[in-house]
Amino acid sequence: MAKKLFTEFPPVPTEKWEEVIIKDLKGADYEKKLVWRTQEGFNVRPYYRAENLEGLKHLGAEPGEFPYVRGTKKNNEWFINQWVCCCRSQYAEANAKAVEILAKGVESITFYLEREKVVTKADFAVLLKDIDLTKVPVNFGDCCIKTAESVKNFIDYVDGLGIDKDSVKAFFDFNPLKNLTNKGYFCEESAFKTLAGIVRSAEGYKGIRVIEVDANAFNNAGSSTVQELAFALSEGSEYLARLTEEGISAETVAAKIAFTFGVGSTYFMEIAKFRAARMLWANIVDAYGVAEGCARKMNIHAVTSEWNQTVYDSYVNMLRATTEAMSAAIAGVDYLEVTPFDYAFEAPTDFSNRIARNVQSILKKESHFNKVVDPAAGSYYVENLTASIAEQAWNTFKAVEDAGGYVSQFKAGAIQSQIKAVSDKKDANLAARKMTLLGTNQFPNFLEKAEDKITKEIVSRDIITEMGMVCESKQCCEKLAEPLLPYRGAEAFEALRLATDRSGKEPKAFMLTFGNLAMCRARAQFSSNFFAVAGIRNIDNNRFETIEEGVKAALDSKAEIVVACSSDEEYAEAVPQIAKLLGDKAILVVAGDPECRPALEEQGIKNYVNVRCNVLETLKGYQKMLGIKEI
Repeated sequence: MAKKLFTEFPPVPTEKWEEVIIKDLKGADYEKKLVWRTQEGFNVRPYYRAENLEGLKHLGAEPGEFPYVRGTKKNNEWFINQWVCCCRSQYAEANAKAVEILAKGVESITFYLEREKVVTKADFAVLLKDIDLTKVPVNFGDCCIKTAESVKNFIDYVDGLGIDKDSVKAFFDFNPLKNLTNKGYFCEESAFKTLAGIVRSAEGYKGIRVIEVDANAFNNAGSSTVQELAFALSEGSEYLARLTEEGISAETVAAKIAFTFGVGSTYFMEIAKFRAARMLWANIVDAYGVAEGCARKMNIHAVTSEWNQTVYDSYVNMLRATTEAMSAAIAGVDYLEVTPFDYAFEAPTDFSNRIARNVQSILKKESHFNKVVDPAAGSYYVENLTASIAEQAWNTFKAVEDAGGYVSQFKAGAIQSQIKAVSDKKDANLAARKMTLLGTNQFPNFLEKAEDKITKEIVSRDIITEMGMVCESKQCCEKLAEPLLPYRGAEAFEALRLATDRSGKEPKAFMLTFGNLAMCRARAQFSSNFFAVAGIRNIDNNRFETIEEGVKAALDSKAEIVVACSSDEEYAEAVPQIAKLLGDKAILVVAGDPECRPALEEQGIKNYVNVRCNVLETLKGYQKMLGIKEI
């Protein structure tokens, strides 16, 4: 450095970068070409520099310091979580499974309990046999109104072990608002009084949390990142407000809350979401007068997204889960569960569960993600994302609070309508392939056919199961609102493809390639991919020397669809020839949107596929032509 080795590379001001960019755009609109308008409601610039950090108020704190943007602890350790079902009170079997997976890398267990059944002290003794509660956090899912007695029984069991009670980490996901969110039913008069009793019973145990804020419900309904965060904060604020009215201190309430978030596929956005979440929650709790300490720290359970999962080409779900898990780990969550790749269509197998937990083991043991705290800190891009998400989520949160809070706004349908507006836009973007689900609406596995276990129920959002219902039922509660409907983004395309697979037909699309080699090959590849999305088999070809040769080969193949693939310049003359030779023996489709299209349409050539098509609706049209009914 004394020799000033880098003086030949003087700093380049932003204005110079902008001059070069504008020159390279050659008159194209800068905003349209380079600025990303997110579904979260803010713009993302094509690049960020040190000057973009100026004015960001959240900078400066260290990990473990308020407002916890950089994490709630001085390290980046998280617990690898996996769930175990004991829904039929099969406690011994569930215990055996838990002990087995703990030996295989799992560090935290979630037991899904039987609804409406009290778990006794003796039951806990069986369920938790040989599990060291001073080292292994245990979580209990599907909790309901009977949780109060179960929590007391768990505490009695812990007291009987003779261990340091403060070393025990446990979580009962009692969440009265879940029934309102997921089913529309809510016992408003009794729910918070019951919850107050549960909180009091666990008050002397700092490692036991009993209130869940389920942000994943918003994620699974297709919300934006900002909405997921904002409405989660609203739920948490509702608990703080209602339980302090019951005479419990805000510090006690906050210390008993854990948040469950989904992790989506927008890699950097998800990292920023968790950083913003900790900051905003710390400020909300601070506003209740809570002194600095554990009560201000958001406890985060992260689960890789179900919304992103696909049934077709399901092994791609492993890749999705890996990047999602990376986002959560980098962001510094407390617990992380990777959803098995086959979760969308079957009970996860030993293999899929093994892959799910090994994703995290690789992140820890091989990639050492647990060794660095908040590695995204200082990134011009991530710090600006964090600030943008925090600002938008805070504005949405305040709007809900000003309108009466979570319960009031959900009963009014405001939260549902906001989420639906975003999910509808996501669906439209998927249908037009402005948004990609690999293997589903882009680059499908051409040869895949759905197994018999893939049913209409699995690929249809119109059929909602009763999974996840809590025990506050229609018999004791009034229906106050329309619930959020969980679905997967791929479902409409999967239903499309399943209709072909179950039709008893094997329709084929023949690529009639001719003329310009580069154009005919590019359009054949596009069209093959296009029709394969609906499960239509493709017959691709390099290039035919003559139109007559191509049409003969197409007719010999017995293909129901023939796609003319060449350059726009050749279509005006060639396509009418193809149409005449084919007659009514196949559906003629033109790949592209040529200038001569009006003239071709005048001659009765009506079918075209190109990048501007709504892929979903277009393929439904071709299925109808082929006599394939929607499922």
